[in-house]
Amino acid sequence: MLVARLYFAIMIRTFSRLSARTGFLARQAKSAEFTGRHRHSGSYDVVVVGGGIVGLASARELILRHPTLSFALLEKEKELSMHQSGHNSGVIHSGIYYTPGSLKARLCVRGATLAYDYCEKKSIPYKRCGKLIVATEREEIPRLKALYERGMKNNVRELTVVDAKGIREREPFCRGIMALDSPYTGIVDWRVVALRYGKDFEEAGGTVTTEFEAADITAVRESTTTKSSEGLKYPIAIRSSKGDEVHCRYVLTCGGLYSDRLSQISGCSPEPRIVPFRGDYLVLKPEKRYLVKGNIYPVPDPRFPFLGVHFTPRMDGSVWLGPNAVLAFKREGYELFDLNVRDLTDALSFRGLQRLVLKNISYGLGEMYRGVFIGSQVKILQKFIPELSLSDVVRGPSGVRAQALDVEGNLVDDFVFDGGSGEVGSRVLHVRNAPSPAATSSLAIAEMIANEVESRFTL
Repeated sequence: MLVARLYFAIMIRTFSRLSARTGFLARQAKSAEFTGRHRHSGSYDVVVVGGGIVGLASARELILRHPTLSFALLEKEKELSMHQSGHNSGVIHSGIYYTPGSLKARLCVRGATLAYDYCEKKSIPYKRCGKLIVATEREEIPRLKALYERGMKNNVRELTVVDAKGIREREPFCRGIMALDSPYTGIVDWRVVALRYGKDFEEAGGTVTTEFEAADITAVRESTTTKSSEGLKYPIAIRSSKGDEVHCRYVLTCGGLYSDRLSQISGCSPEPRIVPFRGDYLVLKPEKRYLVKGNIYPVPDPRFPFLGVHFTPRMDGSVWLGPNAVLAFKREGYELFDLNVRDLTDALSFRGLQRLVLKNISYGLGEMYRGVFIGSQVKILQKFIPELSLSDVVRGPSGVRAQALDVEGNLVDDFVFDGGSGEVGSRVLHVRNAPSPAATSSLAIAEMIANEVESRFTL
């Protein structure tokens, strides 16, 4: 009986999410004003592999610094920014959560400032709607105060502590006993931002090639046209899964969900490994959007690896609730039954994931249960907005997070760069981990990546 109930619930969940997903993709397609050219050959000084927000921001930064060099960006999809950059909550984070002094903290705080400035300069719509991190129980108050101290050390702008009355003044339907108020937190459509980075890159003379899935990165063995007194001018060949080929002097990969595999095909280390986690959102019905004005987040529980479900207003006026966090059976699997045998086998056979699961088994089972039975997720959300009911929500879109794990089962929580030695490895820089909030930090990350490229390579 229980198995039948689970099967029936999963089928309903899938069909309802397909309907919601169709509308979400239609809105995304409408906003996608930039598409790449389809030139599948050529020789360049630097090639960037990966057309997500980090790859696009980095390509833009590099070409603005070195306008006399030739640059190309390769993307395996028909359009840019189709995965993590286009499947996220759309929050401009202020830098509260991160360890003081860490790259994540510094890049987020600087990145938020750069993001707001960029949106103003390019006339990209955004809203500085703020965020409350709300304690609903007394035992959460010490953690909330510690979070405030962390935010102050990170130089987060305008961060304050408010009481129950202050919570109601900012969010009339939210209940809590204490909260952090972050007015500098905002929202934006990060895919629109990423596509604008791509447009900047092309306007500066860069070449964007879509439908080019990098399958091999090797040294050029023979050439009759590119030899010079210093040897091959473009000694690296990047071959696509369709047999196309691009030559270059240096390669920068920003592969997101495939960053570990891009490293492997160039002969570099497979660690840290990428394990995909899918996050499913609920969406408030239009007539209930009045319940939420800005972002409402829980106090993070250090026992668990993710932030927990939250309320997030969107630029289109909708309000997303969630996400949960469950293992995705496909690296770009946005639906429950999306499955890729290689992706799933890689994940389940990895000792790091096995150890992570053992350490968080009750949490993981709870996330899976709430993913199927949304009433249990609504019950958690009711801690913050008691007026919310199951009939007020519908299933929404999903995103897949590229979570880097080490072999001990620890989440890799900061940025990781990797290269190698020899003919290929010495000319490749891999961005192995660009964790959340990578979108907020994208322009600051791009500065750091460009510095790294300049320090490793002779441009």
